[in-house]
Amino acid sequence: MQFHIQTDSEIPVSKQLYDQMLFAIASRQFSPGHRLPSTRQLAMQTGLHRNTIGKVYSQLEHTGLVESVPGSGIYVRSLGHESNHLVVDSQIDPRLSALDLVSQSLNTLLAQGYSLNQARELFLTEIDWRWRCSARVFVTVPRNDTGAGELMLQELQQSLGIPVQLVTLDKLEAHLAQSRAATIVTSRYHIGSVESKLAASEVVAPRSIRVIPVDLQDYEKELALVKTLPKNSYVGIVSLSGGILAVAEMMVHSMRGDDLLVMACQTKDNYKLNATIRRAHTIISDKASLNIVHQAIEAAGDDLIRIPQVVESESYIGVKSINLLKRELGLV
Repeated sequence: MQFHIQTDSEIPVSKQLYDQMLFAIASRQFSPGHRLPSTRQLAMQTGLHRNTIGKVYSQLEHTGLVESVPGSGIYVRSLGHESNHLVVDSQIDPRLSALDLVSQSLNTLLAQGYSLNQARELFLTEIDWRWRCSARVFVTVPRNDTGAGELMLQELQQSLGIPVQLVTLDKLEAHLAQSRAATIVTSRYHIGSVESKLAASEVVAPRSIRVIPVDLQDYEKELALVKTLPKNSYVGIVSLSGGILAVAEMMVHSMRGDDLLVMACQTKDNYKLNATIRRAHTIISDKASLNIVHQAIEAAGDDLIRIPQVVESESYIGVKSINLLKRELGLV
């Protein structure tokens, strides 16, 4: 992950770095357990003062996405179901076969004083609990970014082939009160808010639900395109999610500064969408908004000076994250 900072921008350099760090974590470029670059390393890469970088790291730690290990560094935290695994053993080699992993996990339990019968019950209890949680699946996001929830909902229903319900975070507790067990899916951007909500809830019984954070697409193709666009080009970004647009604008600005004029809009804003298709040379659109963008271009017809190049972002959730979710829900 290379960080791009526009030091002469009106946008504070700390915000530019903070948003890029969040994106790196949310898209799993920095996965759970990953050690963040030291303030010295990042200062050399970005040219920022180490105190500025330290403040950004403090902000990230406050969100709960990272944790500081004294004498070692700052690491991306495991969240949701990742931190509830039956056996956590840092010595387990990920290259081991499935049978070897089970054997080593069992050895760890036996070394901790558990009997074979107790270990068997632990494994069966965990598997049974996951099956029960899989019976009902919610997607949740804060009310101020329901567009991100709609994107997740569409992709999950298409990929999983099971009923998935979108519930805003403010209404989540009421829905969980009617469910004995459930799986909650959210993005890493919102996982802190979801876990705080559940921790404060009086209706959620211990282990009655699980939270699975999904990783965002890394948008490698789109970012590579932004790097190649001619100076003074107009680039449009269209999405259902206002949150995605805010992050995308920041990423483009940090990479290209004032070289590009960015026009970002949600599909429900007809005025801004029409302005975008009339001025943008290139439009990057999420999959859910693509038809609306094409319809707007077709409706404008001869009024357009040029037809903008439309680039589709194929997904919002990363493929590996979708596949992991399928396994967690027992669909494969």
